[in-house]
Amino acid sequence: MQRDISKVLLTERELSDRIRELGKEITRDYNGKPLHLVGILKGSVVFMTDLMRTIDLPLTMDFMAVSSYGSGVKTSGVVQVIKDLSTPIEGKDVLIVEDILDSGLTLSYITELLASKDANSVKVCTLLNKPSRRHPDVHLEVDYEGFVIPDDFVVGYGLDYNEKYRNLPFVGVLDPKVYGE
Repeated sequence: MQRDISKVLLTERELSDRIRELGKEITRDYNGKPLHLVGILKGSVVFMTDLMRTIDLPLTMDFMAVSSYGSGVKTSGVVQVIKDLSTPIEGKDVLIVEDILDSGLTLSYITELLASKDANSVKVCTLLNKPSRRHPDVHLEVDYEGFVIPDDFVVGYGLDYNEKYRNLPFVGVLDPKVYGE
């Protein structure tokens, strides 16, 4: 797998250090209030697992599965909810945990959907942000951001290409030869 990586963008240490900082920020901002994390499957699992262990608050969690990519490397722009929340979020402070913010279409859709379910608050935490890829109609506020990254196709630390590479302990740039670009 590692031979398919053209360069390591974020090391295991850089990820760990920044996630610890995010956990401190979230703990401070919610100041002892219970927090409900909503992880977006499958990519956010590794990030959310590490993040929640750095948050010193009472918390609960749930997951949603959505798709706008299929098996490609570019978003289709059509968001499909594959798995909705298991429990109501009415009156809860919700933090959406996402692996990467790219075009913003998927995350914008999810944010609006959860806000319509009468949550007390809905905020966004993304590990990676690619502002250069943002769709012009998307005006999404990111409350917690790990790293701003260039417009490269990245894998590892939960991010995949055709369900592979999620288990790499770092974020790396996938060699374009692998996906035919």
